[in-house]
Amino acid sequence: MLYNQTSMKKTKNKKIATNSSGYFKTPFTQYFNMMSQIDKGKRDTKEFGSLLILGLVEEIGEMARAYLAKHGKKPTNLAAQKDEAYEQELGDIIVVILRLARVKKINLHECVMYSLNKILKRQTQPKT
Repeated sequence: MLYNQTSMKKTKNKKIATNSSGYFKTPFTQYFNMMSQIDKGKRDTKEFGSLLILGLVEEIGEMARAYLAKHGKKPTNLAAQKDEAYEQELGDIIVVILRLARVKKINLHECVMYSLNKILKRQTQPKT
C-alpha cells in the first residue's frame, strides 16, 4: 500500500513517514537510490555478479586485517591501522551484499530469517 507525501503509518506507537513518492522513508530507500546511480549501466552485464563476489571477498579480507590490527595478533601492524577501521569495512561488506542481492533478485529478509532459524534450531537440536 502506498501513502501520500503527508501520510504517516502507526506501528507499535511509532510513526513512519513516507516520501513524496508515497514510499516509506527508510535508510534502505536511500541506499537503493544511491545503488541505482552507482550501478547504472553495469548491473545487467554478465560479469557484474562475479565482480561483486570478488569485491565481497576483498572487503572481508580488509575488515579482518583492520580488526586484527586493532584487537588481534597484529597490534603492531601500523599500515593496517592507518587504513579504514573495521567498522567502516563492515559497511563496505554490507553494501556489496545489498548490491549482489539486488542484482540477483535475492530476498535478503528470507535469507536472514532462514539463517536465524537455522541457528536457533542448532541451539535446540544440536547435531549428534
